[in-house]
Amino acid sequence: MDTLQAAAVSVEASLDALLPPATDRVTEAMRYATLGGGKRLRGFLVLGSAGLFDVQRDRALRVAAAIECLHAYSLVHDDLPCMDDDDLRRGRPTVHIAFDEAVAVLAGDALQTLAFELLADPATHPDGAVRAALCLALARASGAAGMVGGQAMDIAAETAGTPLDLAAITRLQALKTGALIGFAAQAGGILGGAGPGARAALAAYADALGLAFQIRDDLIDATGDARAAGKRVGKDAAAGKATFVGLLGLDAAAKRASTLVDNAVAALDPFGPVAEPLRDAARFTLTRTS
Repeated sequence: MDTLQAAAVSVEASLDALLPPATDRVTEAMRYATLGGGKRLRGFLVLGSAGLFDVQRDRALRVAAAIECLHAYSLVHDDLPCMDDDDLRRGRPTVHIAFDEAVAVLAGDALQTLAFELLADPATHPDGAVRAALCLALARASGAAGMVGGQAMDIAAETAGTPLDLAAITRLQALKTGALIGFAAQAGGILGGAGPGARAALAAYADALGLAFQIRDDLIDATGDARAAGKRVGKDAAAGKATFVGLLGLDAAAKRASTLVDNAVAALDPFGPVAEPLRDAARFTLTRTS
């Protein structure tokens, strides 16, 4: 998708400029974890939603860089031996393999704090209330009531050896994956001072997109190729984890994802043609291979 690729280039350039220079192993690991890979979907969603409200591009790019730093931190920690114990991410050795576990923990911590530093900086928006709203929204999306809470549910289910049912796995993924996607899609509205109706439409879009994204992840894990995916595949089934594919089957899971994408596209109706890039991003979810 050309629009997504163009946004990825812009977000990558912003990250390169905003990340600290590689002066030691931690800053080297921060840059290794964040640059040179990834779809930048979350950053794209920030730019796309900001475009609905004529937000200045440089401000939107700072928020896009912040969410990508937060996302990179989550991947670094998720890959650790105490979590998913993965050795491949974005086609390269994971951070704890390329460096070591202590450096990976510290690099992840530093990326998380950098995300909030970027949002709180006056360069992101002159209005302190807007900056505070961005920080609050990202904290809620990434903490115990969001991404971390979803990861905790995932670990608890694996430890108990009791597979989750469809309602529980939907709730888990809405937190673990969907919460950050939700922040990204609504960040442009926060930057642009969107009203309640517009914010609700973006939230509905993000909810449907986040779940479709995770179902596609499950399909890639079940049927994809490690080289194309840039990470190990088949690991969820090997670990006995409940997934949408395991609960619904391949065909029904694919159909569920398609329905969710339709819902995401429809949620953008109030914005008209200007929201077409966001619609294209939802449709792209169904065909991505990594």
